[in-house]
Parts: sequence; structure tokens; C-alpha cells
Amino acid sequence: MSFYPDAFSLKGKVALVTGASYGIGFALASALAEAGATIAFNDINEDFLAQGLAAYEAAGIKAHGYLCDVTDEPAVQKMVAQIEREVGTVDILVNNAGIIKRVPMHEMAASEFRQVIDIDLTAPFILAKAVIPAMIAKGGGKIINICSMMSELGRETVSAYAAAKGGLKMLTRNIASEYGAHNIQCNGIGPGYIETPQTAPLRTPGHPFNSFILAKTPANRWGRTEDLKGPAVFLASSASDFVNGHVLYVDGGILAYIGKQP
Repeated sequence: MSFYPDAFSLKGKVALVTGASYGIGFALASALAEAGATIAFNDINEDFLAQGLAAYEAAGIKAHGYLCDVTDEPAVQKMVAQIEREVGTVDILVNNAGIIKRVPMHEMAASEFRQVIDIDLTAPFILAKAVIPAMIAKGGGKIINICSMMSELGRETVSAYAAAKGGLKMLTRNIASEYGAHNIQCNGIGPGYIETPQTAPLRTPGHPFNSFILAKTPANRWGRTEDLKGPAVFLASSASDFVNGHVLYVDGGILAYIGKQP
């Protein structure tokens, strides 16, 4: 058997990607599907779920969609059990669902802070907890947490998000530490600034934020969702069986670079 491409094949695997109706989650799930995995995904919004199912169908991908709030532990347990019955045991979990609230910390309500922590940090704990027992019974599994450059850096107005993503980095390391002996690898992907419909207004030529990002990025461009596909397949496949507790930053070099001199 040849190492390439067999080590990167996901044939016969079931992947659950949270919040994957569109954007980065959709790109990650599509990459796993292209490598052979069967895709299950969720959304909290019924309209987005339907749009996601239509988008996968248009891309030639048979995906299984579930309406679920990832912060609701009983609902998550019910969803995972339903996936096991209808699709199969989850071999790959991608904790992608998340939110950000851009509010100066001294103006942010504690309820807003808790909401970000709940979705961006507590939900990955709930999802991982739900799939780990079956992974142990099956002899292994892959968990990929979508971290952030804010797992390493602070910035104005993102106190809750940075706290959550920093915590997610450490949850990633702890899952690796606690379950590595069961052949479960837990790693993170830290996207840089990515071209999505949400960032389109910021990417217009001459926009101060666009100029700021380009000056901070050695690659001198925004990332594309396609840039995340290879890292996702690598971390989901047997090619990464001895990679555990690592966060792979896909940021065009931002974290390595002090930036251009003004």
C-alpha cells in the first residue's frame, strides 16, 4: 500500500462538523467529503440548515443535517446518538461553530461575555464529551477544534472571544493529554484573516483594515477558505496519528511577523 494518498484518505469515516452550513465550516466539511468522509453537520437555525443542505447537494456532496444548539448538552447527546443510528459512529469531530462580539470590555455585559464563552468554549467541551466514549470503544478518533490567532494574541474589543479561544487551545491540549492513550488525537486549526462574505466589506482596496491586514501578513493577502482544506484533511487523517495537542495556524505568517514599518 502506498503512503500517498492512502494516509490522507478518509474513506469509511464519519465526520461531524458543527456550524457548517456556510463559510469556513462548509469549506472544512467539503474538504473532508472530498477525501472520502461522510458528512454530518448542524445548525441552530432551520433556514441556514436548509440552505446548507442545498449547498452540499449543489456541490455533489451527500450531507446529513441536524438542527441542534451546541450549548445544549442533552440536545447534543441526542444529536450524536441520532447520527450514530442514521450515519455511523463519529470518527472525526470538527468544533467549528462559534461567534464573536466586538464590544469594548468595559462596555460588555457579563451575559454577553458568558454567551461567547458558552458557544466558543463550553460547546466544544460538550461535543467532545459526547463523541469520546464511542471513539474509545472503536479504538481511536480525531477531534479538531477551530481556534484562532486570538488563541495567542489580544486585540481591542474581543476580550470574550480571546478568552474563549485561548481556553479552547488549552482544552485541545488537555483532551490530547487525557485521551491520547486511546488513540484519540485532538488538534486545533487557527485560521488567519479569511475571505468570507462577512469580511467582504473590510477587504475593499483602500479600507484601513484591509491595509492593516496586508501589512501584517507576509503572504500579502487574505486567506481563502481553500487554504484551510489541506490542514483539515491532514489533521483528520492517519497522516497525523502522532500529532496531538497542536494548534496549526493557517495565517499566512502573521504570528511570525512584527509587520511592515509604517
